[in-house]
Amino acid sequence: MKLNELRDNPGATQRRKRVGRGPGSGTGKMGGRGIKGQKSRSGVAIKGYEGGQMPIYQRLPKRGFNKPNRKSFAVVNLGLIQKFVDAGKLDASGAIDEDALVSCGLVRRKLDGIRVLAKGDISAKLTLNVTGASKSAVEAVEKAGGSLTVTTAHAAE
Repeated sequence: MKLNELRDNPGATQRRKRVGRGPGSGTGKMGGRGIKGQKSRSGVAIKGYEGGQMPIYQRLPKRGFNKPNRKSFAVVNLGLIQKFVDAGKLDASGAIDEDALVSCGLVRRKLDGIRVLAKGDISAKLTLNVTGASKSAVEAVEKAGGSLTVTTAHAAE
């Protein structure tokens, strides 16, 4: 097989429908749109219109609520912290705070703080200072011989 022998499968491509090109084409004069009416005109969208009755998206009640002042935390898993310590990107000897996590590239930006979750295993003895942590993450770090301090009390919910 050569490059000049490559072809699409039969029926894979269809030719463009050329509308309004004379009676011999089959789609001349009105271009397959019928006679008069809203659908025959250009530039009309009638997707949400239900003939004068209240549209269904307006009849159904609104649901949910977005808290305008909610905090959004950057999330870090313990397994990732361990991986960075093993790779030598994080110094486990000193205290690890949020700025250290950002500078080593583990977190892109702090947002409202960094929250540590317990996914993955941790074996290094770490001293972590973060805005939030799950209870299981605190237990896992203490089990490994380290300490995890949460800087603000309300963020550790």
